[in-house]
Amino acid sequence: MATEDSEAAAEFDVVIIGAGISGIGAATYFSRELPDKSLIVLEGRDNIGGTWDLFRYPGIRSDSDLHTFGYEFKPWRHENAIADAPLIREYLQETVDENGLGRLIRFRHRVVRSEWFSADSKWTLSVEATDPATGATSTKTIRARWVFAATGYYRYDEGFSPEFPGREDFEGSVVHPQHWPEDLDYSGKKVVIIGSGATAVTMVPAMSTGPGAAQHVTMLQRTPSYIMAMSRVDGLAVTLTKLLGEERGYAATRFKNIWLEHAIVKGLRAFLRAGRALIRRHNIKRLPKGFDVDKHFNPPYDPWDQRLCLAPDGDFFDAIKTGSASIVTDSIARFSGRGIVLKSGEELEADIIVTATGLNMQLFGGMPIVVDGREIDIAESVSYRGMLLSGIPNWAMAIGYTTSSWTLKVSLMCRYFIDLVKHMDAQGHDWAVPVPPPGMEHKPVVDLNAGYVKRGEAVLPKQGLASPWRMAMSYPEDAKALRGPVSDENLRFGVSQLTARPAGGRRSASV
Repeated sequence: MATEDSEAAAEFDVVIIGAGISGIGAATYFSRELPDKSLIVLEGRDNIGGTWDLFRYPGIRSDSDLHTFGYEFKPWRHENAIADAPLIREYLQETVDENGLGRLIRFRHRVVRSEWFSADSKWTLSVEATDPATGATSTKTIRARWVFAATGYYRYDEGFSPEFPGREDFEGSVVHPQHWPEDLDYSGKKVVIIGSGATAVTMVPAMSTGPGAAQHVTMLQRTPSYIMAMSRVDGLAVTLTKLLGEERGYAATRFKNIWLEHAIVKGLRAFLRAGRALIRRHNIKRLPKGFDVDKHFNPPYDPWDQRLCLAPDGDFFDAIKTGSASIVTDSIARFSGRGIVLKSGEELEADIIVTATGLNMQLFGGMPIVVDGREIDIAESVSYRGMLLSGIPNWAMAIGYTTSSWTLKVSLMCRYFIDLVKHMDAQGHDWAVPVPPPGMEHKPVVDLNAGYVKRGEAVLPKQGLASPWRMAMSYPEDAKALRGPVSDENLRFGVSQLTARPAGGRRSASV
């Protein structure tokens, strides 16, 4: 049972919610560049790492190179550019230790409500704190001038799993990658993985090869995905590091990869037919002779309408080539006692079924956000410069790229946030809130056609069609916009009602 903490409310200049890759990066930037500001990081779980600590399914790894997925201020030292989760967690822990962030992080502190009061221009956060020894919870109150929400946009307590007819008839185990049992033994067993996204593409080779491998792994997909092989080790990065040293070699590799990735995405989207043909030729070269590429590797959408999946060193293709894994493209009719019956009539036998069917989207842990007594509908807000939200003062969110490394955008956001706070201090402002022009057209903030994005549109904010309201997915474009002037006609500033009275004795208006 929760109890009310008797201590007076703690107060901070900046509260970061979340100690994943975005929150740790933000805490490093802010502690370095805003040394006079009081700062705290609230993490609802027991460990740092966010996604990289929560997900423990076989083979979990990055889908981006760590020279761009890593921080610009901390070189990635491992030879593997595509890294498994344990290496990423180790990198994050090093960042925490090297920057003294441990003193700022409060574990098992979950923010359950955020309320803004224009009277003093501060947030009041209701925080549910759990005692690690007893499991008892207490409610704390923390006040903040600014909130930086580094919570990502996935729901941590549940993944997406459709209702499959006959699921209760299946005699084996059904697991979701987001809730992987530590003691699950799949060695020598028949495994069917439902799904064709990055998670499934990662799990197929991880479960079908090496010690403790399954007898056979089948990836059951309704719709194919674009899949390309990529070297796990970036040979040029290794050479640049040897020639230039660790820091300059890392910077050069990061610069190279940013522009190479930008060119690939832009090229595939600009030359759709050529891009599809290029990927198809690549798949044919990697797969066994006579493999039905057009059935299993020919998506009905264009490249980068959904994320393109990577296979480090071609491990996914190798698993199919050796026969330890296979692909079936069909729809599910129902589960049976022995496995899955397909609409074609075929039955796939399985001991274990993995529902790699996606994630549920949720911003800010689903907490209510209240501004002067009115609860905000996040879906009605519009993102400004990809990080501030209309109608919500002194609140920033960290949402990274979908077509390149997440962290690239977060680093630019942090730099803009720092400039904005300094600007407000210099001008004597207490609050800032973006206000969109009347009648502005909107579209979903995440510009992908993936199923999880479509399901999440009802809970995510909107974006406009033009800068600064458009959620840019290009690092060069963002670098120019977020390093430009801090304010424009879309960003309103003000002072606390309690601290300022303009001429005539009238207080400044509330947000």
